[in-house]
Amino acid sequence: MSTAPQLIEIVHGSPRDLPTVNAIIADAFDPRFGEAWTPSQCLGMIALPGVWFTIAWSGGRPAGFALARTVADEGELLLLAIVPAMRRRGIGTALLRAILNDARERGACKLHLEVRANNDAIKLYVTEGFRKIGQRPQYYRGNDGKLFDAHSYSRIIEQI
Repeated sequence: MSTAPQLIEIVHGSPRDLPTVNAIIADAFDPRFGEAWTPSQCLGMIALPGVWFTIAWSGGRPAGFALARTVADEGELLLLAIVPAMRRRGIGTALLRAILNDARERGACKLHLEVRANNDAIKLYVTEGFRKIGQRPQYYRGNDGKLFDAHSYSRIIEQI
């Protein structure tokens, strides 16, 4: 028996959604790489001007989120995380496209992001039109002290 794909609902988050975001972070980020943000980091970031986040829901459960900001005419994807059991179902694509749309509506002409060099999400970013523009050697420090390069990507946002 096959099951139909679950509908993905993308909603804008608010401070009351931070426990959901923190639960996704705890589940989605592998501690080996040192990329997860703490609850206080998330709270501090969403208090800043130009920052917003979206949450993806599927089957009535939180499936992922994306956190972004705009400054002047540029945007930055700060975090994108998908619950491991919900990966490879189009949720990351839906969140990324929602962030691109929101950034465009906020006046951004370009969206930037930074990602660990061997992160599987790079495939998503390249598929969605991002190009590598830089590298920070040994930027991320894992819990075991191991260092990982960070790659910077950017994409022009088409105005409609």
